[in-house]
Amino acid sequence: MSDLADLSAADLSKAYKSKKLSPVEVTKAVLARIEATEPHLNAMYIVSAEAALKAAKSAERRWNRGKALSALDGVPVTVKENLMTAGDPAPIGVPIADMTPKEADSPVPARLREAGAVILGKTTMPDYGMLSAGLSSLHGVTRNPWNLAKNPAGSSSGAGAAGAAGYGPLHVGTDIGGSIRLPAAHCGLFGLKPSLGRVPINPPFLGRVAGPMTRTVRDGAMLMNVIARPDARDYRSLPYARTDYTRNLEALPLKGLKIGVITAMQAGLPADATIIRAVKAAAKALEAEGAIVEPVQGFLTHEMLDGICRFFEARSYGDVAKLKAEQKRQLLPYIVEWATWRARKFTGDDVMSGYLAVQAMREAAIATSEPYDYILSPVTCPVSYSAEAHSPTDDPHRALDHIPFTVAANMSEQPAASINWTFARNGMPVGVQVIGKRFDDAGVMKLCASLEVLRPQQKPWPVVG
Repeated sequence: MSDLADLSAADLSKAYKSKKLSPVEVTKAVLARIEATEPHLNAMYIVSAEAALKAAKSAERRWNRGKALSALDGVPVTVKENLMTAGDPAPIGVPIADMTPKEADSPVPARLREAGAVILGKTTMPDYGMLSAGLSSLHGVTRNPWNLAKNPAGSSSGAGAAGAAGYGPLHVGTDIGGSIRLPAAHCGLFGLKPSLGRVPINPPFLGRVAGPMTRTVRDGAMLMNVIARPDARDYRSLPYARTDYTRNLEALPLKGLKIGVITAMQAGLPADATIIRAVKAAAKALEAEGAIVEPVQGFLTHEMLDGICRFFEARSYGDVAKLKAEQKRQLLPYIVEWATWRARKFTGDDVMSGYLAVQAMREAAIATSEPYDYILSPVTCPVSYSAEAHSPTDDPHRALDHIPFTVAANMSEQPAASINWTFARNGMPVGVQVIGKRFDDAGVMKLCASLEVLRPQQKPWPVVG
């Protein structure tokens, strides 16, 4: 049998039901993996070992009585730092935050506890979640398990690293411009950014979602069955659909499916040739199964990308500008520069035109997707970059140049996922993105499950330390 820390949620659920494994022994194995690996990786902000073992013992008793709360009862899971958990502070990656422990679980952790999942702790994130990198003024550097000199991307950096390193099978990240899909691509995981409102989140914000980051699509679907349940605290929540995302997961008919393929946008960094080849190879594999594949012109313009950047700058400037000089000095200088270099001079027209550019991005994304069942594209632009870099450009004046393929789906509210396809010559994972129509989260997962079967043989998961 594989190391218990590397078993999938699907396998663990079956083993618990047959009493071949206990949630306690699995939780102990995962905690041992974390203890051995964390000195190299730095993916965890909090490890809740005592609480996790207590939850595992309760799950063990339920399975023994035949009264499991869900298929995920007793299955280990991590949650991102900004998904509030009762009893834990949530500094959002910065050392100047209020460290008062939160009084209640936010929606995702609440649903996980109701399902009996064992919350191992909280994963790291960069300052305010405003970087696609594993750098934090509070946590330091989070590294990529495939190569410790490389970046796991972000802002769900700890979740991506934890998933690749085998800190249990289930991880939950958040995404407002690519923060689930980017680390999923850089760490070789499946990562789903659900339709806006599909997974309740608190506090809600424009384009902000929570979603699964897992080694397999099936595990991600099992996680969605739990976290996509309703919560009144998110005023944008979609009407609850009693969907079993694992049902017929591997049974999507590919013949006649219309697939649009985008390999370049009109703005931002170009995707590396290795990534473009992976996207084209995935499209060709679908075409061989009877799908109708067509090239599609990239819709994202410089005005759109600059508009979302101005929007985020204006949002962040309000927070950074009110800080005292000593507080600013404790943040990453990159963050302070990005939030202030031009936002200090913004007029109302600058901010409104940025917002209107975001709306134009939304309209263009929907219009481009309309003729197709799904869109295939790159997820990220570089295959890899330095662990110490704040972004692939490492330039706060070009802070979002690396997200031209991911950010539009946040603003258009469409489901979008990263699924690993192959590996580059340097051994790093190369993912492709699947974008679906609004609300077709199940379809996106089904197409990813098909790609999971069609893709080239995968490398073994990395062993760190």
